[in-house]
Amino acid sequence: MAEQKATNITWHAGEIGKAEREQFLGQKGVVIWFTGLSGSGKSTLAHAVEQRLFENGHLCYVLDGDNIRHGLNKNLGFSPADRTENIRRIGEVAKLFADAGLIAMTAFISPYSADRQIARGLLKEGEFIEVFVEVPLDVAEQRDTKGLYKKARAGEIKEFTGISAPYEEPQNPEMVINTADMSLQESADKVISYLVNAGIIPGDA
Repeated sequence: MAEQKATNITWHAGEIGKAEREQFLGQKGVVIWFTGLSGSGKSTLAHAVEQRLFENGHLCYVLDGDNIRHGLNKNLGFSPADRTENIRRIGEVAKLFADAGLIAMTAFISPYSADRQIARGLLKEGEFIEVFVEVPLDVAEQRDTKGLYKKARAGEIKEFTGISAPYEEPQNPEMVINTADMSLQESADKVISYLVNAGIIPGDA
């Protein structure tokens, strides 16, 4: 848990609450947390879901792991401590998006269960939707367009998840999507169906 260093601060509630924003937008503000190995298809799936939602008039945004490290988290590396801080920050940002009534999607490896649990704990029951994008390691390596797995196995990249650093699989995610067995369309359909059935969006997506 990050230390609170600032003192003499007060949380200021606005005049417009989350419920009002949700009513205005016609959707529930939630966080869809895609987690899985590099090459599992997290970002691809998140953006496919974003496209579907946007086409049906829903306000949504994908917080992508690589993109966030270009700005907000550019000062963080891949040590266990930096990975934890990376996820802590994005959890807080995603919470703000959800509070604004958006459907926020995060596409991060987020390898540690404890870090994902902290992110879940920031939101109310039903507002954190964990999607384990599951894929066999050999399939992830076959998809490795950046050559990261090859570099990791050659020792050129240290602390690479799945090779020289651990990935702790979710034990009770809201969804498991195996992108080796399901097409992108089928995978996106599964996420959209969940959102409809959970009452997060109406059944028009």
